[in-house]
Amino acid sequence: MPETLTRSDTLARMRSGEVGSVHSWELVTAVDGPGTRLTTFLAGCPLRCLYCHNPDTLRMRDGELVTADDVLARVRRYLPVFRATGGGLTLSGGEVLMQPAFAARILRGAKELGVHTALDTSGYLGANLTDAMLADADLVLLDVKSGDADVYRWVTGRKLEPTLAFGRRLAAAVDGPEIWVRFVLVPGLTDDAANVERVAAYAASLNRIRPGAVSRVEVLPFHQMGRTKWAALGRPYALEATVPPSAELTERVRDQFRAHGLTTY
Repeated sequence: MPETLTRSDTLARMRSGEVGSVHSWELVTAVDGPGTRLTTFLAGCPLRCLYCHNPDTLRMRDGELVTADDVLARVRRYLPVFRATGGGLTLSGGEVLMQPAFAARILRGAKELGVHTALDTSGYLGANLTDAMLADADLVLLDVKSGDADVYRWVTGRKLEPTLAFGRRLAAAVDGPEIWVRFVLVPGLTDDAANVERVAAYAASLNRIRPGAVSRVEVLPFHQMGRTKWAALGRPYALEATVPPSAELTERVRDQFRAHGLTTY
């Protein structure tokens, strides 16, 4: 970003999507979508998940100002890799839909380059996703953090219904994106069988709206890799004593999803 820009100029460019706040970049394989992905983590998130492993992405002001053109230049750099592996670009966060205009420009540019696109989102800000953005997204990684509204508020500090409504909108879209439902399994927090059953039933319901809409479910076992980030930020970490789920518990939860006919990992 040029240093001569005023604050109002910068804000105007952010509103137009020309500029956004980016936390980091990562080239990954076998996560965040098919093939090798350039995962771009945008800064800012409205949720305050107790188990967040990237608490340093929660505030937009903590990111680096980057132009959409800069992001697309990185995408072009990896075009041979994407073509060889069936990979592409994943916009993650934080919460990508905190910066919808920025995300929209990047998605459009990536599609013009013939790149597979994915959005990793909680769906809480799903109303920010325009129809044009929806058309430019090949895959949505939908993080359904709980099936119980009270547990969801406990986990995130927010309401569950916007996420559910967003998923239904994705499933109802003609030629809509592929959906991967993600569920973080936290012992003592999200592992209750009734809670898991609600998430599984919801995911299965999306396939009744559009057959095959949810092509897979990923049960992600809780881990403590973000604990040091909470400490470095001087923020209290509620799950300090929580241990990762056992293999037996993880398989029980995966079986609950499989019982609804969902391909589950």
